Amino acid sequence: MTLVASGPVPSRANAPDGQGVGPLLRAWRERRRVSQLELALRADSSARHISFVETGRSRPSEEMVLRLAEHLDVPVRERNALLLAAGYAPHYPETPLDDPALDALRDGMERLIRGYEPYPALVVDATYTVVAANRGIAMLLEGVPESLLAPAPNAMRLTLHPEGLAPRIRNLPEWRGHLLEQMGRQIALHRSDALRELYEEGAAYPVPAGVADTEPAEPGEPVAYFALPMRIEHAGRVLSFVSSISTFNTPMDVTVAELAIETFLPADPATAKYLHTLVS
Repeated sequence: MTLVASGPVPSRANAPDGQGVGPLLRAWRERRRVSQLELALRADSSARHISFVETGRSRPSEEMVLRLAEHLDVPVRERNALLLAAGYAPHYPETPLDDPALDALRDGMERLIRGYEPYPALVVDATYTVVAANRGIAMLLEGVPESLLAPAPNAMRLTLHPEGLAPRIRNLPEWRGHLLEQMGRQIALHRSDALRELYEEGAAYPVPAGVADTEPAEPGEPVAYFALPMRIEHAGRVLSFVSSISTFNTPMDVTVAELAIETFLPADPATAKYLHTLVS
């Protein structure tokens, strides 16, 4: 599966309900559980000035907005929203993934996930739309109906839908809970209606028939898992994977900031041996 352009992420760069920058900054500070004094020390300012900014008595400079956003670890898209609320132009561009300016990025991601084979790897955007996947992912998706694969497959929907991978996941209750919790954390961080709708959709999916509780591991030598595995059936075998998610360091573009590369590492020797056997 090769890299494809995802649809545009709904813009959230406007301040909600006409809020000024002060209440938005205060909300981010409280979300991060940082006091005005602590934020002032981090940003080389004063608690009095931070208080004046939050109450609207003082208008922060563009540099101050970006500095406070940096120290509050505000996502790049939301930094643009803070700038707009303060009366400034957005600082970070949002380049379409199929733009020639991102050719090197696309090529690099595709090489990365191809090089990870035979283990599964994929790239998703902010709403879990799959923009790239390798043959390891294609193997896991064998038999999934075309309606879930086109035109822009969604990783959460593919995993949790009762016609997707859900019936094959042996520890579905645990893995489903992990994915919903992951989306819940992102919703708390991003003001995304699309992500909230996806969460509500996934949480409402019925548990496939015959899947009630987590099935025990196969008999034999016990495996000491170092992270929660996804135990999934493929061709009569149960494969175990643990996932790792990587993002770009210090992104300067909204699109790039919202991309995530998820790789699945075999969680036991039997899974690794089986995948290498398929390749050979």
